[in-house]
Amino acid sequence: MEELYQDAERRMKHAIEVMVHDFQTIRTGRANPIVLERVHVEYYGAETPLNQIANINITDPRQLTIQPYEKNMLGVIEKAILKSDLGITPTNDGTAIRLNFPPMSEDRRKEMVKQVNHRSEQAIIAVRNVRRDAIEHAKTKQKNKEISEDDLKAFEAKIQKLTDKYVEESHAVSKKKDAELMEV
Repeated sequence: MEELYQDAERRMKHAIEVMVHDFQTIRTGRANPIVLERVHVEYYGAETPLNQIANINITDPRQLTIQPYEKNMLGVIEKAILKSDLGITPTNDGTAIRLNFPPMSEDRRKEMVKQVNHRSEQAIIAVRNVRRDAIEHAKTKQKNKEISEDDLKAFEAKIQKLTDKYVEESHAVSKKKDAELMEV
């Protein structure tokens, strides 16, 4: 039963970690190199992540500077950024590309909060699915007479506490991201 509990905890924790990672890729009004994680560039015939062919630096709170390792990649990087869903126009100065993050409009911030809340709900559903899975496995063990009914009830209570913990963590992370998005 402990093995079943450990597996459920690992899977719930993973669901929250994936949600947190997804939140990092959501653009706020501040410069964050992680927003470029999904940008891929054609590099010697292969789709390569931007962070593997260039240095990405935060030059001020609303600006990123991208310096490619090879100068001939400036135009290709610029096109890839324009093609991406970032909604930011790059500025090429001949040696580096600058991305200026304008403050988001009120409507855009509200739209982003809806996306964050939707993603948070997906994580909560994943956590609850893990709970359901673990309880079904425990019930199967009880039917096979591997554990008693009391053990099953204790396990269900333990799994419910774990589920509540991760649901609460999801809400807390979501609220923090909401506050970050609504910040002007």
